[in-house]
Amino acid sequence: MSAKKKSNKKVIILIAVLLIVAIAVVAGILMNNQSKKAASEEAVYTSLYGSEVSTLNYLTTGNTWDQTVGANVIDTLVEYNSFAQVIPGLAEKWEVSEDELTWTFHLRKGVKWYDHTGKPVADVTANDFVAALKYVLTAENDSSSSYLVTDAAHIVNAAEYESGEITDFSLVGVKAVDDYTLQYTCTVPTPYFVSCMTYGCFMPAYGPQLEELGKDFATDNEKMYYCGAFIMSEFEPQQKHVYVKNHNNWDAANVHLDKIVRNYNAEASTLGPVMAQRGEVDSASLSNDIVEEWMKTNPDVVVRDRAVPDYSYFYAFNFDPKFDAEYEPENWRLAVNNENFRQSIMKAFDRLYAMRAIEPNNPELVLQNTITPKTFAAVDGKDFTELEPFAGVADMYFNTAAALEYKAKAIEELTAVGAKFPVKMVISYKSGDTDWENESILLKQQIESVLGTDYVQCELWAGPSESFLSKVRRAGMYGFMRVNWGGDFVDPATWTDPFAENKYSDGTVGNGYNAEGVHKGNSYNFFDQLLDSTDDAYAATKATITEYYAAVAEAKAITSDTFQRYTKFAAAERILLDNAIVVPYCIWPASAQVTKLNIFEGQYAPFGMSNLRFKYQHLHDGYITVEEFNKAEAAWLEAMGTK
Repeated sequence: MSAKKKSNKKVIILIAVLLIVAIAVVAGILMNNQSKKAASEEAVYTSLYGSEVSTLNYLTTGNTWDQTVGANVIDTLVEYNSFAQVIPGLAEKWEVSEDELTWTFHLRKGVKWYDHTGKPVADVTANDFVAALKYVLTAENDSSSSYLVTDAAHIVNAAEYESGEITDFSLVGVKAVDDYTLQYTCTVPTPYFVSCMTYGCFMPAYGPQLEELGKDFATDNEKMYYCGAFIMSEFEPQQKHVYVKNHNNWDAANVHLDKIVRNYNAEASTLGPVMAQRGEVDSASLSNDIVEEWMKTNPDVVVRDRAVPDYSYFYAFNFDPKFDAEYEPENWRLAVNNENFRQSIMKAFDRLYAMRAIEPNNPELVLQNTITPKTFAAVDGKDFTELEPFAGVADMYFNTAAALEYKAKAIEELTAVGAKFPVKMVISYKSGDTDWENESILLKQQIESVLGTDYVQCELWAGPSESFLSKVRRAGMYGFMRVNWGGDFVDPATWTDPFAENKYSDGTVGNGYNAEGVHKGNSYNFFDQLLDSTDDAYAATKATITEYYAAVAEAKAITSDTFQRYTKFAAAERILLDNAIVVPYCIWPASAQVTKLNIFEGQYAPFGMSNLRFKYQHLHDGYITVEEFNKAEAAWLEAMGTK
């Protein structure tokens, strides 16, 4: 939620009660014809898990599975309801200052911390948010989510404190004005600031306990306190996790599960469906290799998870290749800096054909024509991807006639600068990932069939299964590869981060490595050598990237007019698409499952930790049927305004 206009800046949330009533009304629609547990029965949700959490410490982890713990046992200042609308959480209301730099949150009174037995310990106060943020920014605690504080939320002096440049935490832009008034100050206007509050790094922790335990905080369920919908009553690693409803939670009326039991089994992915058939668990994921069999024996209860646009998948061209000499990296460098060559690849790429490896049934449902995924953000009743700068974007991809026209132009231009044909295009994927390997095979077959192996030769390269990001993507070991990025907050600015311009202490600018070869930023296209080069061979691409950075800077400078801001971001992204710097691909397909939970009741947002919560969801007597699922999905889409 943003405070763009002066009339909105003093009190942003004035209709919370109406929103909560709306949730209840639509939830009733979603649950039509579905049999919930009787009110007198204890609702115990049981499932298996096959990989143990690495930590319970929600202040430091960036791992989704780890974050599931914090999401369900710690409440945040704000929440998202089932329809991606921000609503009050631990903060009843908030406002932003006239200069759009200071955000003030007014906390609920009477909210308490509880130990793992449910015994009340102390009140939750503004001081607990300050103490928690200090913990996050203390370098020795090694928080993997601190970047959200320093780079996304732009908290004053947060980066300086984390780096040790300053040692007085009182200089950081967070303070408890009093026990129930919390204030954050940003270095620049940050209109999406409220959406950042749904991450673990902005969650509270009881200050005296943090001070006492230090790095031992949250090393087990007895070394942390709880203020959320559930309390983790049992934590036995590689045995079970047990959560019990916090009946004293401020919003307990919207928590419908009495207990969550997760039992460990290393073969959970295989055993889960078997136990589901016997009715011994309440949900199980169905891998692609067994879905067909389930469709023969239990077709009525095989449903999908909800496809969430929290990650966008796109193919990136690498402008600074680091692969071996046998793949002719210098020849690739000449080719990739020729726009007609890139356009020929983009136009020859039948995305739906390649996508059959990961979504064989309905690939068009997850296809994306923009880097910023559909339904991620909207303004004035329009989805971001429907804004005017994206007009006609769906028509700029697979087109064999256009691909051959670009091929002819590229051959003429590249021959003139000494390039050799066929150009070797390294397509990398992770070893052991069968779906990704099959996708890469389909991609190779399809592009070579359109353009011919006299022009381009796709070289499939299997990267290591361990440390793939550091050894392949971040190391530049590819020419053209599927990559992904996850949004961090509800603003298009988050989708510019993979291509962000970074200014390093040595004076260089780029998005990968500094002059000493130290990785300093995001590594997707590796524009560094372009921006520093005076070589005419790179001049056109350098001009494109420079234009893109200028457009992003212009968009970020607009903080008081959301429509204008979003439109400028759309225009910036269109530069990347028009010049075939990246090729948008998909959001990840929803997996098949059987479940006794209606996923459309759950909290929803394409970022943060909202989707990990069990709040709002009811447990049903039987597995959700396809008919029930389809009705619930249709009602949800209608309520979201995207049907």
